[in-house]
Amino acid sequence: MKYTEEIFNLLSRGGFISSNSVSAQTRRLYDAIEDNFDDYYDYFSGIGFLLQAGDSYYYFARREPKAEIQRKLEQMLKWIDYLDFLKTFNSTFGPGFEFRPADILVRFNSDLELEEKARHLFKEKMSHEELVDKLVKELTDMGFTELENEIDRTYKVTSAFHYIENLIDSITVADEVQNEIP
Repeated sequence: MKYTEEIFNLLSRGGFISSNSVSAQTRRLYDAIEDNFDDYYDYFSGIGFLLQAGDSYYYFARREPKAEIQRKLEQMLKWIDYLDFLKTFNSTFGPGFEFRPADILVRFNSDLELEEKARHLFKEKMSHEELVDKLVKELTDMGFTELENEIDRTYKVTSAFHYIENLIDSITVADEVQNEIP
């Protein structure tokens, strides 16, 4: 277990370690965890972090009080809007997908549905370019995308994107509650 510090530094900030990362170092960390998962799990659980495995990615989870759950639910609503926007941009948007922010901007000019969904992403008013840059920055900061080519600003969607897809897919609304008025 020679990468505990590097793994902790990435995951403790809410990041992910994905198998298809652009970074060779991140892929090396992924392989180390995969080869010694139980050892890393025991080590990090001793300091209050639960190492979790997803579909080709790893992340930390913590037991949290109910007040923290409310904040997470609010974050979830934001990510539902993000995912809706990204899937409207391209229905195949997911792990392994490559895109350039310029591609999204081109779609704004021809897709009214995409423009309508973009209005719900951020509270502050901003240009299309600022909106796309902010969205890509958030995706990158969370570890869902990585800059693959600096010259033409090509980004690659990492395996960690499965986390948000699976989380949203797990939301179910009971039939008897679906039509209730709150």
